[in-house]
Amino acid sequence: MTAPPASILATRRGMLTLLLLCAVQFLDLVDSSIMNVALPSIRRDLGFSQQGLQWVLSGYVVTYGGFLLLGGRAADLLGRRRMLVAGTTLFAVCSLAGGLAANAGMLVGARVAQGVGAALMAPAGLSILTTTFTDERDRTRALGVWGAISGLGAAVGVFCGGLLSEGPGWRWVLFVNIPVCVAIVAAAFRLVPAERRAQPRVGFDAGGAILVTGGMLLGIYALVKAPDTGWGTAHTIGELTTAALLLAAFAVNESRVRDPLFPFAILRVKGLAAADATQLLAFAGFLSMFFFLTLYMQNVLGYSPIQGGAAYLPVTAGIVLAAGLSTQLMPRIGTRPIIAGGALIAAAGMYYLSRVPVAGSYPTDLLPGLLVMSVGLGAVFVTVTTAANAGVPADKAGLAAGLLNTALQLGSALGLAVFSALATAHTHHLLAEHTAPAQALTSGLQRALLAGSLAVLAAAVIALRAPNIRTQTSRPDPATETGTPRFVTPVAEPAE
Repeated sequence: MTAPPASILATRRGMLTLLLLCAVQFLDLVDSSIMNVALPSIRRDLGFSQQGLQWVLSGYVVTYGGFLLLGGRAADLLGRRRMLVAGTTLFAVCSLAGGLAANAGMLVGARVAQGVGAALMAPAGLSILTTTFTDERDRTRALGVWGAISGLGAAVGVFCGGLLSEGPGWRWVLFVNIPVCVAIVAAAFRLVPAERRAQPRVGFDAGGAILVTGGMLLGIYALVKAPDTGWGTAHTIGELTTAALLLAAFAVNESRVRDPLFPFAILRVKGLAAADATQLLAFAGFLSMFFFLTLYMQNVLGYSPIQGGAAYLPVTAGIVLAAGLSTQLMPRIGTRPIIAGGALIAAAGMYYLSRVPVAGSYPTDLLPGLLVMSVGLGAVFVTVTTAANAGVPADKAGLAAGLLNTALQLGSALGLAVFSALATAHTHHLLAEHTAPAQALTSGLQRALLAGSLAVLAAAVIALRAPNIRTQTSRPDPATETGTPRFVTPVAEPAE
C-alpha cells in the first residue's frame, strides 16, 4: 500500500507559499480600511468635497466587489498565477498613481482601478491555496491562517493608516503597497508553478461576464450612494432595479450557454451557499463596526488618528488566539458549531459596544467589547473559509474563491450603506429636537452598532444550516496509486 503523501505545508516551500498567499489577502483587506483615518488629511490636501470624499473608500469597494466573480473565473480559465501577477501589478501601479495624485479626480480614479486589481488578486490567491494544499490537514491549517488574516486585515489597516497619516503623511498609505506588491510578484514566479490552459480561448462566457460585472457594479454603487441620495428616491430604486434585471439576465444567460462563466452546479456543493451567506452578514456587521467605532473615538472621544488605530491592537491578539483554537477544534467538532458559536460571541461583544456613552472610557466601555468581539471574529473567519471551500472541484476553485470574496465585499457595502442610513437618520432626528451634538452623534452610532450586532447574530442562525465539515487524517487515495491525482474533500455531516 502506498504511504500517504508528505505534508507540503511542512516544507520550506510550502510555508513560503502560504506566506505569499496570506500577504495577498492581507494587502487587499488592509486597503479596504487603511484609508479611513487618512481622510481628513486627504480632504485638506486635495480639496475634496464632503460628498466626494466617500469615494476614496467607496471607489475601491465598488470595483473590488463588482469584478470578483469575473476575476475568480478568469483565474480558473486563464491561469491562477497569471491573474495573481496581473492583479498585483495593476494594484501597484494604481497605488503609485494614487500616492502621486495632484487632485481629487486622480485619487478616486486610482482607487477605482486599484479595486479591479484586488478583484483579480484575491480569488486567484485563495484558489492557489486550495489547489496547492490538497492534504486535508494541510488545507485546514492553511485555511485557518488565511481566515485569521481576513480578520486581522481590517483591524491592522486602521492602525497602519493612523500611523502613516501622522508620520510621513497620507500618501504613504498608498506608497507602502508598492514594495509589498513587488515582493508578491517576485515570489509568485518562484513559488507558484505556471499553468497550461486546457482550452485557451474556449469557455470564456463574454456575455455573462458583461452582465454579472455590470449588475454587481451597479448594485454595489447604488448601495454605497443610497444614504446620500435616499433609499426611496427614483434614482436609487432605478439603479437597484436595473442591477437586479442585469443579474436576472445573467442567470438566464448562464442556463443557456455551453460554457457558463458561473456554473450553477457549484451551488450544489454542500455548505457553499450557507457559508457565503454567513460571510456576507458577518462582514456587514464587522466592517461597519470598525467604521463606526473609529468615528466615535475620533469625533466623540477626541482620539487622534494614531490613538484610534492603536485602540484596535488588542483585537489582533483575540483573532490570533481564536484562529489557533478553532483550527484545533475543527477535526473534533466540525465547522458548524464553531461558526455559529463564534458569531454568537461576536454579536455579544458588538452589543456591548453598542452601549458606548458620550463620556466613554477605553478600558471600561471599549476594550471588553473589542476583546469579546475579536474572539468571535477569529473563529468565524477561520471556519467559514474552510466550509466555503470544502468539496469544491479544483477547476472551480477560483469561482468559489470569487464567490466568498464577493460575499465579503457585498456585505461590507450593504452594511455600511444600511447602517449609515440608520445612524444618520437618528442623529438628524435628535439634532432637530435640540439634543446636544455629541449625544446625538453617539446615539446614532449606538443604533448602527446595534444593527451590526443583529447582522452577526443572523449570520449565526444561517450557520446552523451549514453542513458540519470535519477534517480527517489523510489516507492513501487509490487514484494516486495509478498516478492520477484526485481531488479529495473533507468529511461533511448533513445539515439537520
